[in-house]
Amino acid sequence: MSKFWISFIPLVILLALAVSSSYDQSSFPVLLIITSLIMIAYFLLPIIKFRLLLYIVMIFLVILMEIVNVHSIGLYLLFIILYVNIDSINWISTMEFRLLTILNVFVFHFWLYIHEQYTIGWTIFSLLLFYLLISLNELAQSLKELQHTYESILGEYRKMKRQIVESERAARLEERTKIARDIHDSVGHKMTALLMKLNMLSIQEKKVEYEQLKELATASLEETRHAVKALQNEEIEGISSVLQLIRKLEAESHIHLDFTLKKGVLSTPLNNTQSIVLYRVLQESLTNAMRHAYSREVKVVLALNAVGDLEFKIENKVHQDTKTEWGFGLTNMKKRLEEINGTLQIYQRENTFVVTGIIPLGEE
Repeated sequence: MSKFWISFIPLVILLALAVSSSYDQSSFPVLLIITSLIMIAYFLLPIIKFRLLLYIVMIFLVILMEIVNVHSIGLYLLFIILYVNIDSINWISTMEFRLLTILNVFVFHFWLYIHEQYTIGWTIFSLLLFYLLISLNELAQSLKELQHTYESILGEYRKMKRQIVESERAARLEERTKIARDIHDSVGHKMTALLMKLNMLSIQEKKVEYEQLKELATASLEETRHAVKALQNEEIEGISSVLQLIRKLEAESHIHLDFTLKKGVLSTPLNNTQSIVLYRVLQESLTNAMRHAYSREVKVVLALNAVGDLEFKIENKVHQDTKTEWGFGLTNMKKRLEEINGTLQIYQRENTFVVTGIIPLGEE
């Protein structure tokens, strides 16, 4: 049960007791109308910005119940006003709460006066009670400020943590690039020079040993090139890494991304090639959405199909008369997927552009 209903039910009970305790056939319809207006005002509290005005309206409606009724609703009037005052603790500011409390003190004393029950003891009691309520309101406002400060600090902490992770990743990638460049400039060049020298020797002297050395040098040079290429590739591996990069891209492109991960996707192992292909496909889809969509919202769904392969579906709103064409970006996406035996399809459904595809997870 929500917090609103928990606080609304006691008010309904108090209103029902107030009406039933002073039942009169002639005034009953008017009391029902006033009670309904009080409940409507209470329902508007989460919606209306000027809540103090609603609380004041509720108090005057309660007073109106006392006026129109043939029989006094008695202490229920005071109970309802007190409950309204307590309920407002978390809804209005400290200054507004003080104004409401002063009004309620005045209503309380006015009721005591017209019923000839006023004593100095009631004044002391009411002042102490409402002082306690004001203190509770100040405490509630302080807690709200602390919560707001905590959320702000938490947001800054998460932002700094992301920046640190990105900085470490960038430093790691820079170091890998430097190592790759050093290998390419030193080992790669020397291996190339060695291969050229062996070629010359094999031409001058037809010896089997030179051919074997040339083959060994060629294989070593090829392995060096593969190592350099692997070092230069960006570190993207696993669904979580892809999601991290996509979230970064979302923030930079100011696109609202509705990401849905079906059961088992997050724990699905992807090798480096599959991760890069998935990231590039999503990246190109977001780029297309920025260029051609009239809405900034993009929906992405990742799921596992019946055979355990990864399926993706990307949707974004486009103008209805937009033609579906295989541009350079989409063609490049298709080639990337075909290289790992994947598939890609695009189509338009009314004013929604859809990109779907499959990445086989069994392929190495």
